[in-house]
Amino acid sequence: MNILIADDHGIIRDGIRALLSSDPDIEVVGTAANGRQAVELTMELKPDLIIMDVAMPELNGVEATRQLMKALPKLRILALSVHSDHRYVNEMLRAGAAGYLLKDSVFDELRFAISAIRRGQAYLSPPVAHFVLNEYRQKPSRQVFRDSQLTPSSPLTNREREVLQLLAEGHTMRVIAERLCISIKTVETHRKQISDKLGIRTIIDLTKYAIREGITSG
Repeated sequence: MNILIADDHGIIRDGIRALLSSDPDIEVVGTAANGRQAVELTMELKPDLIIMDVAMPELNGVEATRQLMKALPKLRILALSVHSDHRYVNEMLRAGAAGYLLKDSVFDELRFAISAIRRGQAYLSPPVAHFVLNEYRQKPSRQVFRDSQLTPSSPLTNREREVLQLLAEGHTMRVIAERLCISIKTVETHRKQISDKLGIRTIIDLTKYAIREGITSG
């Protein structure tokens, strides 16, 4: 199985690569330091599985997963995160992740998760599975059905969420335009649409919204 590791912390990327190197059935074909690199490398290298950090700069793991699952529906993605908060879990699962593993898991659990996903199964760390099960039990059946349709909970489009993350991280309009290969005028249009949809005008309040919704970790 060919695997790509996407995490903004080099020590984690190197650590996972070293741990997986002992498995003869696994080859780490590349590593990415942010979601945008993860998308670009995946389209180039076509790995079988991505170990995807949820909170990364420039493009977070949720948005990267959405883009990749749309382009490569058969791709398998294992979310890796310090966050067990429902916002992160729900958004990653809605985006199409096949599993969600907490970073404090032991290495054997990572190998087990990879093995399960390889067999076409899903895997959730026990604390995450407990939360998902409780949420399922507490919701009326119609609400569970609606959630299962993978409808994004945010009123923003994927591109608007990309722009919002970059704005919240302090990038200028010019830098955002360069990163997304669009014009500054288009960035300004997205900025206005974001504000209109959310009813939020200041960059400080937009940043607070982005952090609260898990679009950026701040």
